[in-house]
Amino acid sequence: TISFTMNGNDELQTARDGFPLWMNNVDKKIIGATPKVLKMNADIVVAKDGTGNYTTLKEAVDAVPDNNKKRFIIYLKRGVYKETIEIGEMKTNLMLIGDGRDISLLTGSLNFKDGYTILKSATLATCANGFIALDLWFQNTAGPTKNQAVALRVNADLSVIYRCRIDGYQDTLFAEQHRQFYRDCYITGTIDFIFGDAAAVFQNCEIVARKPLSGQSNVLTAQGRIKPTRNSGFSLQRCNITASLDLSPVKGTVKSFLGRPWKNFSRVVIMQSFIGDFIDPAGWTPMDHDVGRLSTLFYGEYENKGLGADTRRRVKWQGYKLITDPKEALEFTVTSLINGELWLNSTGVPYEEGL
Repeated sequence: TISFTMNGNDELQTARDGFPLWMNNVDKKIIGATPKVLKMNADIVVAKDGTGNYTTLKEAVDAVPDNNKKRFIIYLKRGVYKETIEIGEMKTNLMLIGDGRDISLLTGSLNFKDGYTILKSATLATCANGFIALDLWFQNTAGPTKNQAVALRVNADLSVIYRCRIDGYQDTLFAEQHRQFYRDCYITGTIDFIFGDAAAVFQNCEIVARKPLSGQSNVLTAQGRIKPTRNSGFSLQRCNITASLDLSPVKGTVKSFLGRPWKNFSRVVIMQSFIGDFIDPAGWTPMDHDVGRLSTLFYGEYENKGLGADTRRRVKWQGYKLITDPKEALEFTVTSLINGELWLNSTGVPYEEGL
C-alpha cells in the first residue's frame, strides 16, 4: 500500500490497483459503471414530480448517513431546484449525479450585497471529503450588481467535479482548500470567478468570461496561497478560455485577465490550453495595486495556443514565468499537484496524469 499526508489531511491509504483500501468490490463495480447504472444504484432519488424518495436535495442530504466508508449516491432527477445546500464534513464519500449539466439545475441567489458572507452565499457548499458531482448545473443568479455571489464552494479533500456547469458572475467557484479535480466542466463568471486556496487541477474545461458591469474588468482566477510551503495552486490544463456571446462584441473595451493574486503566494499555471483574443496582452493584473505580491506569487504559462496566448507583451513581474522546461510544467499536473494517481482511479473519472 501507499500512504501519505498533505496539509494536515488525514492519511490516505491506497492499494496498488488505485482504489482506497476501504473500498469494497461493490464500490469498485459502481465506480466503473455508466451514469445509467449509477442512477439505478442510487441510494436516494430526488425528483420534483414526486417519483423519488424526496422532492428537495436538502431533505436527501439530511438523510445521508454520517461517515460513509463506501460511496453513497444521490440521484437528482431533471428539474430546477431552488435551494441553498451545505454538505457537512461528516457526509463523506457522497456522490451527487444529475441528468445532465443543462438539465438538473440547483440554483440560488444569495450574495454579499444583500448581507450574506462569501461562505454563506454559495448555492451548494461541501466540506465532505471524497465528494463527487456529476452531470449537474450549479448556478447563482444574483447578477453582476450584487458583488460576490458563489455558485459552488468546495472545501472537501479528494473531491471531483465532472461534466458540471457552474454559472455566476463575481466569485462563481470557491475552490477553498484541499485536493480537487475538475474535468469537462463549463465555468462562467466575471471577477475572480475561480478563487480560493485549493490544490486544484482543471482538465478539458470551458472557462468562459461574461460581460461585467460598465467600468469593471474580468479576472478569471484569484488564487489565495498564504504560505510558500503550502502545496496549493490552480492548474488549468487543456482548457478553452473564451469570451461569452455577450462579452465578445465589447471585448475591445472590456479588459480581461487570466488572474490576480488574492494572497501573497498566489500560484496559477495555465498550460496546453486555448486562450482567446479577449485576454489583455499583459495577461495578468495586480490585486488592488498591491505590488508587494508580484515578487512572491508564481504565475506560469506553458505551451498554450490562440491569439490570447501570445506572451510577448506579458507582465514583467518577478513572479511571472513563461515555462519552457517540461519538468517544471510537470509540477502542476494531476500527479504532482493533487497526487491524483493515488486516488482518482477510485472515482471512475477520466484524467491525464501528466502532460
